Amino acid sequence: MSTRLKTGGRLIDRSASVEFTFNGKRLRGCAGDTLASALLANDQMLVGRSFKYHRPRGIVASGAEEPNALVNLGQGTRLEPNQRTTTTELFDGLEARSQNHWPSLEYDVGVLNNYAARFLPGGFYYKTFIHPRAAWKHVFEPIIRHSAGLGSAPKDRDADRYEQAYGFCDLLIVGGGVAGLQAALVAGRAGARVWLIEQTAHWGGRAPVDGDVIDGMAAEVWIEAAVTELAAMDQVTLRLRCMAAGSYDHGYVLLDEKLADHTPGDGRPKHRLWRMRVGKIIAATGAIERPLSFAGNDIPGVMLAGAVRDYAVNWAVSPGDRTVVVTNNDDAYRTAIALHQAGLEVAAVIDARSIANGALPERARALGIRVETGRAIARVKGGKRVEAVEICLQAGEGAASTTLPCDAVAMSGGWSPVVHLWSHCGGKLIWDEAGAMFRPDPARPPLHEDGSAMVMAAGAANGALRDAVADADAQVRIALQALGLKAKKAQAPVHDVPAEAPLEPVWIMPQGASIALRSKMWLDFQNDVKVSDVQLAAREGYESVEHTKRYTTLGMATDQGKLSNINGLAVLADSLNAAIPQVGTTTFRPPYTPVPLGALAGEARGEIFQPLRKTPMHDWHQQNGAYFEPVGHWRRPYCFQRPGETAEQAVHREVKNTREALGLLDASTLGKIIVKGPDAGRFLDMLYTNVMSNLPIGKCRYGLMCNEQGFLSDDGVVARIDADTWLCHTTSGGADRIHAWMEDWLQCEWWDWQVYTANVTEQYAQVAVVGPNARKVLESLGGMDVSKEALPFMQWADGTLGGFPCRVYRISFSGELSYEIAVPASHGAAFWTLLHQAGAAFGAMPYGTEALHVMRAEKGFIMIGDETDGTIIPQDLGLDWAISKKKADYLGKRGQERTFLANPDRWKLVGFETLDGSVVEDGAYIPEHGVNANGQRRVQGRVTSTYQSPTLGRGIAMGLLRHGPQRMGEVVTFTKMNGGETQARVVNPVFYDKDGEKQNV
Repeated sequence: MSTRLKTGGRLIDRSASVEFTFNGKRLRGCAGDTLASALLANDQMLVGRSFKYHRPRGIVASGAEEPNALVNLGQGTRLEPNQRTTTTELFDGLEARSQNHWPSLEYDVGVLNNYAARFLPGGFYYKTFIHPRAAWKHVFEPIIRHSAGLGSAPKDRDADRYEQAYGFCDLLIVGGGVAGLQAALVAGRAGARVWLIEQTAHWGGRAPVDGDVIDGMAAEVWIEAAVTELAAMDQVTLRLRCMAAGSYDHGYVLLDEKLADHTPGDGRPKHRLWRMRVGKIIAATGAIERPLSFAGNDIPGVMLAGAVRDYAVNWAVSPGDRTVVVTNNDDAYRTAIALHQAGLEVAAVIDARSIANGALPERARALGIRVETGRAIARVKGGKRVEAVEICLQAGEGAASTTLPCDAVAMSGGWSPVVHLWSHCGGKLIWDEAGAMFRPDPARPPLHEDGSAMVMAAGAANGALRDAVADADAQVRIALQALGLKAKKAQAPVHDVPAEAPLEPVWIMPQGASIALRSKMWLDFQNDVKVSDVQLAAREGYESVEHTKRYTTLGMATDQGKLSNINGLAVLADSLNAAIPQVGTTTFRPPYTPVPLGALAGEARGEIFQPLRKTPMHDWHQQNGAYFEPVGHWRRPYCFQRPGETAEQAVHREVKNTREALGLLDASTLGKIIVKGPDAGRFLDMLYTNVMSNLPIGKCRYGLMCNEQGFLSDDGVVARIDADTWLCHTTSGGADRIHAWMEDWLQCEWWDWQVYTANVTEQYAQVAVVGPNARKVLESLGGMDVSKEALPFMQWADGTLGGFPCRVYRISFSGELSYEIAVPASHGAAFWTLLHQAGAAFGAMPYGTEALHVMRAEKGFIMIGDETDGTIIPQDLGLDWAISKKKADYLGKRGQERTFLANPDRWKLVGFETLDGSVVEDGAYIPEHGVNANGQRRVQGRVTSTYQSPTLGRGIAMGLLRHGPQRMGEVVTFTKMNGGETQARVVNPVFYDKDGEKQNV
């Protein structure tokens, strides 16, 4: 049985008892325990069920590579599914429940799948769930949906909070083992800004467990001295419980720091997500031990040898009273020795190699431990826990010669460097034949944009399993030199470890195992992928490791193949008679271990899940009856309703008042982007369809932007500020998108152009003063000349109005006399209030977005998002005049020359007036005779904007119609949602003031 040892345990405090529950059973552990070590200390060997066959599963590892021991942690508002017991620190009151079983962990009806395993091989679902076709919806899909997943999804709102932060450093060192500590010491002494992070709660990694000696000191003493020295350095940041989730281009790294996972409810954020920019990354992430593939290697009690050693040394936990160690390398002998020194019985060390005479095997023999060479485990006997193992020849077919009673098996198939951070951003791997492992290829590292290495592996992560300190010392010195820093001359600490004989790659045990044994050799413990499944995939033509992965689900469990991938691809290579490097590896993708959605969201929850953007006048709008509508992230007044008034009545009142007297519009949301630099004009000529470089200073010009395909993307007025500065206005919802679009081209295509852009949308409040009395109210404020002669249409001027510094544009989106006045955002609310006070004598009234839309439709002005839908080019909207015929190129020019877009049969913009004065339904289609090849009725046009015009007293609409401009006066028929029809006459889309006399006064 597994139990707590009476002595030992370097990480636990026996004087501090911690109470927790597992499946409702009250248990006790010690402060410093993980949930896994506490369960083992209470003889809880069975912790879960596998996904496919519901086989009993126990703890197999001691770290983030654990595939089996996943639990639902907590309940209600703090429920977290799929939490690894091996990385969960024990705390008082912890509640854990096992997963993927019914009705109970001990008695699970799902285990019936195990007895039907011969009918459910790898890839069976591709062959099973396609016939009969009708069964998918009513039989297969419901069963699959019910069976999918492992844990229970939380239903209640998360009670914890999360935060995000930004960090910068010269050198990010990932991994707080002795390699990472040595790298940090060298870099810190050189004056580099260093971050050293470790995903566990303790520094030092495996060195203290293995009894290493560094510079004549016990590893634990050396580690303590190193941490003390680093903590005293101002430029060095130390972070425990901090995991590097992923490395990306340009030195960008995401870190997930656990702050209060182990102290729930203490008021601190549970996790902090760091967004780091770093000069170099030292990946001192260590290595992961590989399991061995023998029949029954998944039975609870079969564990990695390194994990057994961890539990015995760190937490004083015995996984069993009598252990069999099975290995192909010398390292596993450390486990046998550690168990012997803890007073536990080692039944035997089963070594697949024919000779084992290194320092560690000889030491084991000297302690009286039985060593069997050239031997293998034929099968493990037991159901819910190990009972015995059958021993056979490794070179044989599995005929058992001896049965050894035991209750634990410690297996070791060698170690694989943790290469994830190296691989995330393009680092390549090389096969190390001697170590039977993929390690980073120093000739093909992940690169910065300047061609220098961004990530450097060190220690065991670099394949230096027993020379980690010296390797880390060498690698960090190279990194510092690349950063322009000089490391102090010093000898690397002497890392004294026993010499080890070469391992012997063992991918199947025994090597000639029968199909009966191979069908019980597990590669992916969580997803129930066996050796026989991979071999079947190879026979069925899946030669690519990526295809085999998806066909068998090998490496697709929550551990993402940390234990299974190397063994799986080796079995595949053997089945294909190919070399392992030829088969290659699957793709390593972030995150290294799962990151909570809460950490990714940070503070973005509840009211700030998607922060609302408000103009400086927002409070005034709320106090004066504004009915808001969302425009991107903005909230803009749709209209200002008065008591007893409908929204439609309010809109009509606002339109009439603006046309007849004076309307005030909060236009602050209008996108405002500064484009500046020697090449700014050249840049804007490429962005807009017309020419902007020759725009005179002090004048404005309407412009269109298209994407590369030629489709209309945005429009707005551009103002020339000075010789190398332009201000580009965009749609409210398009400001951020267009600014990002500009930066995309500047950074990725025209990187050598001297252009600077800045999105200043929220730096200015903007008010449209519109209507026949617009000039009068501004003249009453005084401060600058706004006459027609001083400020003609499509010009701008700086000055003051009513004591407020401002920039006044003579532009109009309504067709009326109009000024758009920009003031600093801090003055916006006061300036808006002043306009209303001064405007009262001139009939001033605020109007909202719907009145704005009605007035622009009366003038035939297009609106992005109404007249455009991602398939419309400027020529469709009659905007040929805004397309330069002199420019050699602009974004979208070549796209618009494609046959389909140049087709004369394309739908064109026209206006529609209903014969009965009614309003055409929004989006209504104009059908024509016949049907398309797909059986749908043919259409020849559709409505894009439709309104009841209070100015004209009838319904008006704009839309697209095939050959529209040539069909003026023709009557067309629109369909209605209720099945009826509406007739309308095709007219010019400009319904009001066709000559523009009102806006030019």
